[in-house]
Amino acid sequence: MRAYIRGMSMVTPEALRSAEHFISRNARLIDRHRFAYHFRSGPAEPIHSALESYRNLDGGFGNGLEPDLRGHGSQPAAVAVALHYLDELGTIPADVADGINRYLTSVTHENGGVPPVLPTARHTEAAPHWREAEDFRGALDPTAALVGLMHRHRICHTWRDRATAFCWTRIGALRWTRPEESIAVCTFLQHVPDRERAEQEFDRLAPAIRAVIETDPAAGGHVHKPLDLVSRPDHIARRLFSDDEIEAHLDALCDAQGDDGGWDITWDSWAPSARNEWRGMLTVRHLKTLRDYGRLSADVPTTART
Repeated sequence: MRAYIRGMSMVTPEALRSAEHFISRNARLIDRHRFAYHFRSGPAEPIHSALESYRNLDGGFGNGLEPDLRGHGSQPAAVAVALHYLDELGTIPADVADGINRYLTSVTHENGGVPPVLPTARHTEAAPHWREAEDFRGALDPTAALVGLMHRHRICHTWRDRATAFCWTRIGALRWTRPEESIAVCTFLQHVPDRERAEQEFDRLAPAIRAVIETDPAAGGHVHKPLDLVSRPDHIARRLFSDDEIEAHLDALCDAQGDDGGWDITWDSWAPSARNEWRGMLTVRHLKTLRDYGRLSADVPTTART
């Protein structure tokens, strides 16, 4: 399944077909449509339609869009997944953006940010780390990611402006971070309009961000590696890693494709259904990363969508 060009692991047409078979057998409908959109020139409309089934009347998203949150009710973490999916399509419909802002406004903490989950997660089917959450104050993860994508798509709203101020304040006070938080912070710093301030804050935080990323390609367990952060070559944090480091991780990611065609999760799953859904999401995500870094063989017929 694997090809090697100049010593680099590549995704061959056979490997891509194997991934497609895996997704057809195991992934959710929305991720099947995402695969078709990114790798088979499929249309965007089915993704929009599938995403609607996860949207609630309050404007937020729930219903298992974030696989570890199985409840019907909206949660900020699920909204972040929705925005990332919409960002892949290059447009966010105005009515969806309005609904998201309405929902986020309704659940914003007095500090100006939103938590990943609300207390309602305790009373639904959810992964233990969500059911046992105790801090429901606004946090950079996911607020910074939400705000960053809103700036990227020029979605104007009073929630975005208040949350932007929250992010600047929290980022300015950071001296240490976590992998998930660093990913959200980088999304904000990549897209916020004040580029001079963003670059200054990124340069200040660069050592702390790199310190929480596992740079050993062979490391196992639930760790975050460079490509989890810099999924595209134009990412603001790409400069934190050498070309050799990125190439080594691309080789490792390419070689991590399973015999069944998919990529597996690196953490213990609490439910078989959640594991399968995460695997479908990760398989599309990893294939996009490999494509964006030029690791799909030249004879793989795909479209270069962002």
